[in-house]
Amino acid sequence: MNILVTGADGQLGNSLRKISDDYNHKFTFTDFEELDVTSEQEIDNYLKAGSFDFLINCAAYTAVDDAENNYDNALLLNATAPYLLAKYAKKYKTRFIHISTDYVFDGKNSTPYTPQSLTNPKNVYGNTKLQGEKKVLRCNKDAKIIRTSWLYSEFGNNFVKTMLKIGATKSSVNVVFDQIGSPTYATDLAKTIMKMVEHMPIDSIFHFSNEGVCSWYDFARKIMEFSNLKCKVLPILSKDYPTLAKRPSYSVMDKYDIKLNLRIEIPHWEDSLKECLNNIDD
Repeated sequence: MNILVTGADGQLGNSLRKISDDYNHKFTFTDFEELDVTSEQEIDNYLKAGSFDFLINCAAYTAVDDAENNYDNALLLNATAPYLLAKYAKKYKTRFIHISTDYVFDGKNSTPYTPQSLTNPKNVYGNTKLQGEKKVLRCNKDAKIIRTSWLYSEFGNNFVKTMLKIGATKSSVNVVFDQIGSPTYATDLAKTIMKMVEHMPIDSIFHFSNEGVCSWYDFARKIMEFSNLKCKVLPILSKDYPTLAKRPSYSVMDKYDIKLNLRIEIPHWEDSLKECLNNIDD
């Protein structure tokens, strides 16, 4: 198949590029230099010329705190761009997969969120991503959306790499312990996306993260432990680490649907963290 990946210079885009040689498909990886996903004319021309079977949209405005003061830019990348990509994917009979976030939820649940759970984002990032989901499915009913959480990888900037830098230079670090979720190794998500490409399910929205549940504090402690760093991780409350954007206190997602539809086993987050750290060391 002929597969187009947008947002290819991000964590997930780079992870798809990393595993692309394992598949007998033709991949085209683009970022804004090759394809401006906010330009309707560019998208139309690119998809018309490319004859793609699949479009995997990894492009997004992911700076959660910055989005609070940049609503228009976040809306453009997280809602308008996915809508335009979905619209022209439908026009040229290209199957469309879009990546969304656990931040579409408010965190008030005490049991894992299903794809059908009520959405109620607490911040601009989550709000614009939810608008993107709705626009995509309104214009392209065959589109697939995968919500993910706490994404990290060997690439770019993320929590794991931040903790490694701090762990190598400081004796202690404060990390919130009252935000609960599930980390996602981008390589595991990339493999799942490719499974969806090859075994397209019927439903529209799916959840994916690694198995297991933890707080950011637990996550940080394991990063230090697995990396043999002596930096002490100290638990603090979210109110003692104020951020521009409010985060959901609980964003664990139910992955039953994606496991059933794609017949996959998802690795535990600790095992995937070890794999990522090994790849960073390499």
